[in-house]
Amino acid sequence: MSSPFETPLEPLVDGVIWVKKYPIHYGGIDLYARTTVVRLADGRLWIHSPGPLDGQDGPALLAALAELGEVAHIVAPGNFHHLHVAAWQRAFPGALTHACPGVERKQPGLAIDWFLGDRAPAAWADEIDQVLIRGNWLIWEVVFLHRPTRTLILTDLVEIIRRDEPGIGWLTRFVWMTIFRLWREPMPAPEYKIAWRDRPAARRSLRRVLEWDFERAIIAHGEVIEADAAGVCRRAWASLLGPEDAPR
Repeated sequence: MSSPFETPLEPLVDGVIWVKKYPIHYGGIDLYARTTVVRLADGRLWIHSPGPLDGQDGPALLAALAELGEVAHIVAPGNFHHLHVAAWQRAFPGALTHACPGVERKQPGLAIDWFLGDRAPAAWADEIDQVLIRGNWLIWEVVFLHRPTRTLILTDLVEIIRRDEPGIGWLTRFVWMTIFRLWREPMPAPEYKIAWRDRPAARRSLRRVLEWDFERAIIAHGEVIEADAAGVCRRAWASLLGPEDAPR
């Protein structure tokens, strides 16, 4: 049986967006994450949450990227999604590195060209919007919207761990089901749930995201949400948002 991680790149939106799953081991738990590749209007590539390049499928992944275009932007979207950035910098020395605030504390030696906030860099402002999620002392993340395809791109603000998810270890199933109660229901990562410090600031950030027009959401941990992603996000964030934000 083939591994769910063997496919170099999975096309999501024809000619525009591709995704790549990769396994991770975090806190004793087997899980997976997802890299997103967006081809910008100028033909160059925008890499969100880059995964490992040194695995068995590394050469195939590099070859697939070479066929798609020039890697121009390496994006570390959160302070829990940055471990493989240096490897991508070595593989693509001409690319710019954009990082969520907080990454520099975890990787002091990492070269960062641009810190991400609420304002998109000129290189992608015509296509991609972004919001820095504020109000949490433990986990920071920048959420993106690819406007042409109405696709939300995030990491840990929504996670969906399903019973039949491939590549998920038994310990993950136990912890998510009995401790964090995240099993099968879209919810923020545990780090979000335990560490909100400024809830009004967090609500403002999330409401900005919900003002966007999106139908699909690419998440790092769980399957891509292909329909009614805005409704899914509203339900996932309901404990933080007010009743006026409830799905209609």
